[in-house]
Parts: sequence; C-alpha cells; structure tokens
Amino acid sequence: MKPRFFKLSYLAWVFVPIGMWLTYQLVGLPHGIWSYSWIDHGQGADPFAQRYYTRCRFVGPFGQFELPAQNGRCGWVRFLKEENR
Repeated sequence: MKPRFFKLSYLAWVFVPIGMWLTYQLVGLPHGIWSYSWIDHGQGADPFAQRYYTRCRFVGPFGQFELPAQNGRCGWVRFLKEENR
C-alpha cells in the first residue's frame, strides 16, 4: 500500500482566512461603543434608570462613527465599513 502525501483535508485551514475576508467584505470590521447620548427626563446619571438613546458613537479600525440609535438602543458592537463615514 502506497502512503498518501497529500490529502484534500490539508487545505481546510484555507477556509478560515477566506471566511474572514468575506466577512470583512460583506459586513465590515467590528467597532465598539464608546459613548452615547440619551433623552434626560430628570434621572441624571442613575445607572438603573430607563433611557431612550438618541446617538451612539462607535470607535474602531476605521475611526469614529456617530450614528443614530436604533429604536432607542445602542449595541455594544457594530460592524462598519469605511464607506459608512
């Protein structure tokens, strides 16, 4: 029996960088929440108060992005492209 020196499974690692590149092309790179603005109804900086956010600022590899909040909420991470500026 002859040994096999090359198997198709040896190329499985190639799918990881291709998947990362496709993710970058389709949705962008991750940017984390840096700050936000909300409508103050007298609650001040109470950490347990209900808030309706109006603006969210995200910071990441492409710089800062200030975006309107979605339904009064800001996510922890947004995937953004450089064209979103």
